[in-house]
Amino acid sequence: MATIKDVAEKAGVTVTTVSRVLNNRGYISQATREKVYRVMKEMQYQPNEIARSLIGKRSMMLGMIIPTVAHPFFAELANYIENHASSLGYKILICNSRMDQLKEKEYIDMLKSNRVEGIIMGSHTLDVHEYTQLQQPIVTFDRFITGIPYVSSDNYHGGVLAAELLIRKGCKKIALICGRRNPDLLGDLRSEGFLKTLNSKSLEPIVIELGSDVFENVHYERVVQNLLDEHPDVDGLFATSDMIAINAIKVCSSIGMKIPEQIKLIGYDDIQFASLMTPGLTTIKQPLEEMGILAVDLIDKLVAGEKVTMENKLPVTMVERSST
Repeated sequence: MATIKDVAEKAGVTVTTVSRVLNNRGYISQATREKVYRVMKEMQYQPNEIARSLIGKRSMMLGMIIPTVAHPFFAELANYIENHASSLGYKILICNSRMDQLKEKEYIDMLKSNRVEGIIMGSHTLDVHEYTQLQQPIVTFDRFITGIPYVSSDNYHGGVLAAELLIRKGCKKIALICGRRNPDLLGDLRSEGFLKTLNSKSLEPIVIELGSDVFENVHYERVVQNLLDEHPDVDGLFATSDMIAINAIKVCSSIGMKIPEQIKLIGYDDIQFASLMTPGLTTIKQPLEEMGILAVDLIDKLVAGEKVTMENKLPVTMVERSST
């Protein structure tokens, strides 16, 4: 395996020059910089990021802990975060917690040992003190932890928009499929806005809360099937994530239930799959790209010692398609 010394010798420069190129420090001519990079590529040289961080005091790495990158929402979010972080010179370590406390704790310990600059939390299964005692800056997604800044969409308003549309469309027997209710999870406000709006119109919906396997597609399908078996006259459904709603489209298609004639469906997120479905899925659009960019910018400011806004709530919009 090539070393920094090997690169310096082949490029005809000093080890210090190679180090300056790697760390982007001091004046280095463009010709020298290109030559060093060309030699590194030829020799397949991989710089030791941890060693560089010990020398430069900054690792330029961020950690991101999410339930699973296999879920389209988190995959799109991770893409936006990585893209913006890269533009600022950061690398991202993505960790799938699977909502498992032991895995989450192990990943936090790993990120600390790798001296990441900060952590973006999209998973939250541990006690609050596990996060508040960390030395690294933290930003959470849709999770409230006292003293830690968060990024979210306007979940409550999203729930209100969904309820108002189903009411406007004439739905009388309405169902809600949501994640497990938890006041620390800001996504719970989607359900709150939805339920309060329906209750104000004297409508009492069927509410189904998902368990710990909230991110498993097979589970979604089973839940929707059970709902329609027990309540075949349901004519409106709000699912608090697009993937639940997409599985509802699949189940309805399999049993010959017509959308939107017999049942109207609304999701939440506006992931890319939502517009590709047949029928197209009506959904509450979260500004995912803006949320990802904001999370990285908040971490970057915290690393620089700047003060940031603790509550960062971005507006949502209704995207109406054929499912309503």
